Amino acid sequence: MKKRFDSWIIKAFLLTFFITLIVSGVSNTISNYCNFYVLLIITIVIILVGIIFDIIGTSVLTANESSFHAMASNKVKGSKEGIKLIKNSSNIASFCNDVIGDICGIVSGSMGAMISIYLANSLNINITITALIVSSIISSLTVGFKALGKRYATKNSDKIVSIVGKILNTFKRGK
Repeated sequence: MKKRFDSWIIKAFLLTFFITLIVSGVSNTISNYCNFYVLLIITIVIILVGIIFDIIGTSVLTANESSFHAMASNKVKGSKEGIKLIKNSSNIASFCNDVIGDICGIVSGSMGAMISIYLANSLNINITITALIVSSIISSLTVGFKALGKRYATKNSDKIVSIVGKILNTFKRGK
């Protein structure tokens, strides 16, 4: 058990490092060549990705495995993937909520810093005030919508896991 736990910590560390490197690198590179509105859209997309993955992570923790066994016996697409998600719910939730969620929070924060600089320079406003307002808006949107997402996820967990299972099944079939 301990070896498996240590293995997950190392995997989570490495996944976080490389995913952050890629997402942050791509978003920062794109933002260097974009106007304010594109920068804003990129930030909103990153926040939405964090919220969606938080919903998925919460759903796998609360979904009913027996429903997916019933669907699998009826050969419903994605049901086997749903079972795997639920059986590995703690790792899936950790990946979705912690790894992806935290990465999105950090990257949206750095994007917020770029938005703050842009606004402060464009509108000739104090950078400290601009940064406070922008970071407060980003935090409020993230926390508020994640709270709504968690409520939705707990009430609709089977439906959400089924959708994710179907998506995973589609990618599996493509191989």
